[in-house]
Formats: sequence, C-alpha cells, structure tokens
Amino acid sequence: MRFFRPLVSAVTYRRWVYLILGAALSVPYLLLAVVAMPSLMPFATTVGWASLVGFVVMLVVLAATAFLPAVRVLEAAAVRELLAQPAPGRGRVRCAAMFVLHVVAGMFTGLATLALPAGFGFAINAVFTGRLVDTPDAHLTVPRGWASAWLPAAFVVAFVVLIYFVWGVGGLLRRAAARLLGWSAAERIAQLERRTDLLAERTRLARELHDSVGHALSVVTLQAGAARRTLHTDPGFTEEALTAIEESARTALDDLDHVLGLLREEARDRTPHAGLANLPALITVTQQSGTDCRLEVEGDIAKVPAVVSREVYRILQECLTNAVRYAGKVPVTIALAVADGQLRAAVANPLGSARPSRARGGRGLRGMAERAELVGGKLAAGPVGENWEVVVTVPWGNR
Repeated sequence: MRFFRPLVSAVTYRRWVYLILGAALSVPYLLLAVVAMPSLMPFATTVGWASLVGFVVMLVVLAATAFLPAVRVLEAAAVRELLAQPAPGRGRVRCAAMFVLHVVAGMFTGLATLALPAGFGFAINAVFTGRLVDTPDAHLTVPRGWASAWLPAAFVVAFVVLIYFVWGVGGLLRRAAARLLGWSAAERIAQLERRTDLLAERTRLARELHDSVGHALSVVTLQAGAARRTLHTDPGFTEEALTAIEESARTALDDLDHVLGLLREEARDRTPHAGLANLPALITVTQQSGTDCRLEVEGDIAKVPAVVSREVYRILQECLTNAVRYAGKVPVTIALAVADGQLRAAVANPLGSARPSRARGGRGLRGMAERAELVGGKLAAGPVGENWEVVVTVPWGNR
C-alpha cells in the first residue's frame, strides 16, 4: 500500500541520512546559541530572552558561513548523492539558502532522532519502576505495570511519525533543491543539445572507424596475401607490398588514436581530419595493393567547405574499400567535379566476381548514404551495365 511505502522505501532513509548530516553540521551553531551567547550577554535577564537572541545570532552566523566555497561544494554533493537531485550550484545565494534550510531542518530532525529512542528507554523503565523522570530538579512518577504500558507504545508511534516526517521534509527539501540548485529550463535545453551533439559526434566517429580502419584492413589483407605468394619468387614486389602494409597500418593507427582521443574527451583537434586534399595519398596506397586507380578532377577542390570535404573523402574511401574487397583487382575511376557551388563525386569499377546484392548488404553503403545526408547531399549506388557506380552530389554554394 502507498500509505506504508515511506516506512520501507530506501528513499526515506537516504533523506534521513541527509537530515542527520544537517544535524551534525548544526552542532557548532547550537553550541554558539546555547553556551557561548548567554555568557556574552550579561544584559539578558531571562533564559527565554537569552535563547531568542542566541537563536537569532546562530541564524546570522549560519547564513554567513553558508557562503564559504567549501560549504557550497559540500551541500551540492549532499543534494546530489542523498536527495538524488542534480545540483550544479547556480549561484552563491541559492546554495547558501539551501544550506541554511538543510541545517535547520536537520537540527530539529536530529534532536527528535536522539530524543525518541531515549524517551522509549525511560518509558520501558517507568513501566517497571514507576519513575519516568527522576532527577534532582524534577520527579515524575507513573503507575507501575500495565497501567503505564501505553507510554512505550506512544514513543513507538512517535518514532513512526518521525519516519513520515523525515519522508515529507526530505521531499520538500528535494523540491527546494530543484528550485534553488537545479537546472533551469534553458539549462536543461542546453544540456540536451550538448547530449545530442555528443551522440552525433560518437556516431560520426563510428563511421570514421568503419571507413578508415576497414579500408586499411582490406589493403593489408590483399597485400599480405600477395607478399606471401611472391616471397621467394619476387622479392622486389614483396618489399613493395610490405611497404604498403606499413603505410596502411600507420594511417589506420593514426585515425584510431585520433578517435580514441575524442572518446576520452581529450583535445578535439589534436590531429586534422582527412579531406579531399588527402585523396592522392589514398589512391597511392590503393594502387600499391595492386588496384589500378585513377583520379580525375575538374574545378578547384580547395573551395569545398571542410565538412563537405571530410565527409566526401570518407565516402570515396569506403568506395575504394568495397571495390578492393568485393570486385578484386579491377580498375577504379574517381571523378570529382566542382562547379556552381556543387560537388559531384563519382566512383566506377567493373563488378568483377562480386554480386551487387553483397555490396548492398553491408553497413558501408548505409554509412555512405548517412554521410551524404549529413552534409545535405544525395547518394546513388548500383550496377550500371557491367560497372558498379556510386555517385554523390553535395550542393554547398549557400553554406
């Protein structure tokens, strides 16, 4: 039943710990109000007046110390861990107000938490001895036996009420923390935007790894097989194959190191992104694998925006990877055309022994289409006669 949920909920006892922490923090302030202030106020002629002035001074000192940086850090951590409420700390005044509420509520909760078990012990003793309070200044007696059995039961009920009190006060403090320390609507929107950007960046990094490392492994696999077959018959070709393996592996390791650095949230621009300017090096590595690759360029690729250049480069890299992996050592032609604020890139190669359905089946073609859409372009891929062609068109004149 919902009525009994606070009694067994872990949330209640986490809130209790939070309030007890406030009670512990209130001890020096209580000593100031109860012990130090009366001795410093000879003009206070009554205990009530001294207590009132001491309590006011305690609140003033409490509010003043709430502005200490260490106090703000402590309160933010307590709210975050014990009240399950994010607390970025939105200003010193708000944190100070939350700390004062915490200490005052904790002080009363702590006093009740100490007093009720002690009172229960006195009540049990009174049932057998008839003395509830027996001090030099006060004597309170009750009947012995069953006539006083209601006293321990009353303290048990009071303790249950205290649990509900803790649950309720803790809930109010959690709401107060949400108002005082929590994210505003604008901050929550900004946080969601940062989270969305992070997820988009990680998706892009996954594509980077797929394209870069996949291409390098394809080249390494072909070159290693060729080197194994010509190791004893053609040492010169074997040396070229091993050189291609070394360069492909080094490039893949650089890309992998860059991506891992980004995932570890290190400097994001530690190494530059590959772009269309890196196409000659990519073609050279592909040619070293035994694939005849030609590049035809019309227009000035330096005018292409960096983001378009990077994504189209990765698309072309994936095209070469698919050609090497599925079609074998067939000639590949890459044609780039830059004109009128638009980039058109086309890759064509004979189908060879590969089946079109297989080329369509992997994640590579889907990743290429996503890259093209990311920069506002379109990608078309499929068999054209005896060739497999991939054409990507990206308008960038209005960027």
